[in-house]
This record gives sequence, structure tokens and C-alpha cells, in this order.
Amino acid sequence: MGLFGKFSIVGMATLASRFLGFFREAIIAAVLGAGPVADAFYAAFRFPNLFRRLFAEGAFNSAFIPLFAKELEGGGKQAAREFCEQVLSVLLCVLLVLSALAMIFMPFLVDTIIAARFDPASEKFEITTLLARIMFPYLTAMSLVAMLSGVLNSFRRYFIAAIAPTLLNIVVIGGLLIALYSGMDNRQTGIMMAWSVTVSGVLQLCLLIYGVHREGFAVSLRAPALTKPVKRLLVLAIPAAITGGITQINLLVGQNIASAQDGAIAIINYADRLFQLPLGVVAVAITVVLLPELSRALKADDLTEAAKLQNKSLEFGLLLTLPAAVAFAIMPEALLALVFERGAFTRQTTIEASAVLLHFGWGLPAATLISTFRPGFYAREDMKTPMWFAAANVCTNIAVSLTLFPIIGIAGIAIATSVAQWLNAILLGATLWWRGLFVPSGQTLRNLALIIFANVVMALVLWLAVRQFGSTMLDGGLLIRIVLIFGTIVVCAGVYFSTVLATGAVDRDLLVRSLRRKPRSEASGKDNLD
Repeated sequence: MGLFGKFSIVGMATLASRFLGFFREAIIAAVLGAGPVADAFYAAFRFPNLFRRLFAEGAFNSAFIPLFAKELEGGGKQAAREFCEQVLSVLLCVLLVLSALAMIFMPFLVDTIIAARFDPASEKFEITTLLARIMFPYLTAMSLVAMLSGVLNSFRRYFIAAIAPTLLNIVVIGGLLIALYSGMDNRQTGIMMAWSVTVSGVLQLCLLIYGVHREGFAVSLRAPALTKPVKRLLVLAIPAAITGGITQINLLVGQNIASAQDGAIAIINYADRLFQLPLGVVAVAITVVLLPELSRALKADDLTEAAKLQNKSLEFGLLLTLPAAVAFAIMPEALLALVFERGAFTRQTTIEASAVLLHFGWGLPAATLISTFRPGFYAREDMKTPMWFAAANVCTNIAVSLTLFPIIGIAGIAIATSVAQWLNAILLGATLWWRGLFVPSGQTLRNLALIIFANVVMALVLWLAVRQFGSTMLDGGLLIRIVLIFGTIVVCAGVYFSTVLATGAVDRDLLVRSLRRKPRSEASGKDNLD
């Protein structure tokens, strides 16, 4: 299967999860709005998510995969299995200790890290502490999920790892429906949601264990020991974990600053839910596929293939995220109102969230560039350079957030996030260029210019549609709004992709071949299951 085909597998699986996430957030918004329990739930859930990014996805997607691929290529499955078991044992030991300490000291963590501006004497502080304790074991389960996902991705099996997050949304939606139809109050609903998160983590772990066993790569626990390969992983993983968790750190910074305003944390989360749809489908797909593919190319000393992978990833990422950024800039209110505005989610909440979404939106291309550039360092086992750039990202985010929040409120936090992302993207791309590790080809630069032109054409069509039908998109009947908004999206998408194809920014025949092509090693039986 070609590179675009692999992107499509991960992207479509992630898209399914994101749509279920919309349904989940729509129910939460209708039941809890931007009230104290919603604030508490999102604040509590952000904390295990932060550590999941720091100690699991960031570390293993960046450090584990290149090392695992080397073991696999050099010593075969047996050497790779031994390395995997050594890492698994140490990781599990660390996670159990970390989880126990966090649950014991959770009130202190809430007061200093999770939501420093919540009143310690308030009910919101108490429910945040309770929910965080319930959900923290999710970290252990998801860290193991991330590791096993790295194993499957190294074998070029992408689907199971990509589809696993749908279980989070399915289980939480189930918990919400139980709470809704059994007449639970807001506090009980929050507790039900927290338990649903933890249960979903266990189910995702079971799914990944099944996937690894199906691959014929069963692993077992052994006594934890800091062997030489594990020490090498730790050397690489610590900076990679910090770098990989940068988005969560920025969101946690914004959350702490926003906790001074009632409802602000929930509003940021609702806007972020829409923002994560294109980010998850495109940027996550690039990250998941590009790193193992690039690691293999560099291991084989195939620099031509490595450059081709990065060029095509750059084109693919901006092809799909630039139009989403345009939509967030021109019609944020209509999108948020359609998805969330009902029940406890009022028009005022829509207005506030739309300002956040607008400013998140122009940072979307930067997030895609980061996902494209960062594997160029990780595949070469350079974890420190992205870490220093991530530190600049955090410092910028904090400085701009603290400057703008007192002036323009939570929209300032979104501006700070996007400014920091663009700084990070520019530093990564410029460094790769300066070191001669990646210079976009002339064809790629031409294609990107044509993609930008197509976005300008689409933006004009979208602006005219919103100018003509904007009030109906906001205040018409639900069915009318659905037809009008989705009709506008379809028309704009048609204009955009017609322009892209007509100008030659994307070669139609090459795209079809990429989606259909399968290498010989993937052409049989078991490979087709994923």
C-alpha cells in the first residue's frame, strides 16, 4: 500500500473516533454546558492525558519505534521481543508507582498543577480531585496501549492502533446515556463519565494485546532491569516524552490560567474538540505513518526515499488542513452552534467558543508542519533538538497567555497556543533545512503554492455563502441548518479539490496509484486484515 493509502487507513480510523467524540461532547454540552462539573471533568481528564503524552505516546512514538525497528531488522523477531519485554517491565513498574503517588497526593496536584485557581474550599475543587483519582489509572492502561501500538506500527499494522480510541468515546457515550436515562444529577454524571474513561482504557489495552498476539508477537512480563537497551531508550525517551507532550503542556498552562474564569475550561475544550478533528485525521496520521517509514528508509541508507516521504507528507498535510483552517476562520459560530448549541449550551457560550476556535484554527497548519518535521529528527535519534524547540514553545505560550488573558479573555489563550505552534514549526523546518536533512523539492514548493491558491478560491466561495446565509446557519431550524451547513461544506470542498486537480497541485493518477499500490510484503492474507 502506498504512503497516501497508509495515511488514509489511520486518518479514516481517527475520523471515526473524532465523529464519536463530537457526539460525546454534544451530549456533555447539552447535559452539563459550561457548568462546574464540566469544568471539573475536563480539568481532571487533562492531567492523565498530559502524563499519557509525556510518558507514553511522546516517548514511544518517538524513541521506541526507531530502536524497536533496529532490533527487528538486526536480530529478527526474537531480539525485538526481548527488547520489548525489557521495556514493558520497566514501564509498568514506573507507571504503577507514579499512579499510586498521584492518587495519594491528588488534592495537592489539583491545587498546584491541574486547576490552581479553583477555590480549595469549593465543591468544584472537591469533585475535580475525585474525578482525577478515578481516571488516573487510565494513564497506565494507555501507556501500555501506546507501546503496543508502536510494535504494531513497526510491523506496518496501523488499523487496530488507530481504531482503539473509538472505544473511549463509545464507553463514555454509554455511561452518559445511562446517567441521563437513570436521572443522575450533574455530580453523579461526572463520576459515571470518569469511571467510563478508566474502563475504556482497559478495553483499549485488551484490543491492542489481541492485535499483537494476532501478529504472532506475544510478549510476557519479566523482572524489571535497567539493561543497556532500556537505558538507551530512556536517554532518547526523556527528551522525546517532553517534546511529545508539548501540546498537552500548553493546554494545561492555558487551563490553569483559564481556571480564573468560570466555565472557561469547558469552553476551551468544546472549541478544541472541533479543532482536533482535522488535526487528528491528518497530523496524527502523518505522525503514526511517517516515523516508522522514515526510520526504515534511513536504516537502509535510502536518502532519496526519505526525502520523498517527507515531501509527500508535507503536501498531504497542508492539502487537508489549510481548508479546515479557512473554515474555522470564516464560519466558527455556525459550526459550534450546529454541534453543541442545545440544552445548557447557550448562544453566549457559542460566541465565546467561536473566538477560541478561530484562533486555534490559524495554528492548525503549524501543528501539521510540526508532525511532518519532527520525525526527521526522531528517525535519526536526535531527540534533544525538538526538545529545546518545545521549550521555546512552552515559554512563548506562557508569556503570550499571561499577557493576553487579562485583556481579551480566553481567546488570548488560543492566540498564544497558535503563536507558539508556529514558532515551533519554523524552528524545526529551518533547522532541517540548515542541516541539509530536508529541503523541499521544487515540485513540492510548486504544489504548495497551488494548494494555497486553491484555498484562496475556496475561501472566497465560503465567505460569500456565509454572508448570504449566515443568519439562517445560526438561527434556522435544525434540519435547515444541517442541510445548509453541510451543503456549503460540500460545495466548497468541490470547488477546492476541483481547483487543486485542475491546477495540477495533485496528480490524480499518482494519487489513485498510491492508494491502490501494495508492496509484495503486504500483498497476502494476514496483511490485508488491517
